[in-house]
Amino acid sequence: MIARLGLALVAALMLAGAASADDYVRPAPADGADLPDGLAHAVFASGCFWCTEADFEPLPGVVAVVSGFAGGTEANPGYYDVVRGRTGHVESARIIYDPAAVSFSALLDHYWRNVDPFDGEGQFCDRGAAYAPAIFPVDDGQRALAEASKAAMAERFGRDIAVRIGTFDTFWPAGAEHQNYAVNNPIRYQRYRFGCRRDQRLRQIWGG
Repeated sequence: MIARLGLALVAALMLAGAASADDYVRPAPADGADLPDGLAHAVFASGCFWCTEADFEPLPGVVAVVSGFAGGTEANPGYYDVVRGRTGHVESARIIYDPAAVSFSALLDHYWRNVDPFDGEGQFCDRGAAYAPAIFPVDDGQRALAEASKAAMAERFGRDIAVRIGTFDTFWPAGAEHQNYAVNNPIRYQRYRFGCRRDQRLRQIWGG
């Protein structure tokens, strides 16, 4: 296991005290003030946060992923208020990662492969503003990379990209029942993901 993870990630895990998503299920500011030295964070939205979380968790260099909400202005938004479009937030995932093991550019590449970049009205079977795709840069460096990456996607496909590059202030975690959902509820999660035809649509766009 250690050999597969690589020394840089093992060091990050030791630094973070073998961090898990549970260690970060709390409001988080854009400056990542709650993170141990040596770790960074990124925030992405690609529809249902169960799926965004599950898509990023296996990526080498990722220490933990938290499901939650970003992009709105209301403090401590409730799940049902978000999904009913009352708060301006979207379902998102906060990615805690080791920059020595995986770059933000690599996270962006992974994100694009797991989102429908042409659908700004939701994602897959989940419709409405709360499921719209977005990237939430935490600083100017991430914003510049996100904008360049989006422009590259537009050039690649020769069409507009519906993913919004938003403004991020605070990440609000969802309730415990939504954290690590794919691991804790594997049968329900797989039924949902298959019924949503998420992977079928991704293959249409990206191949493979």
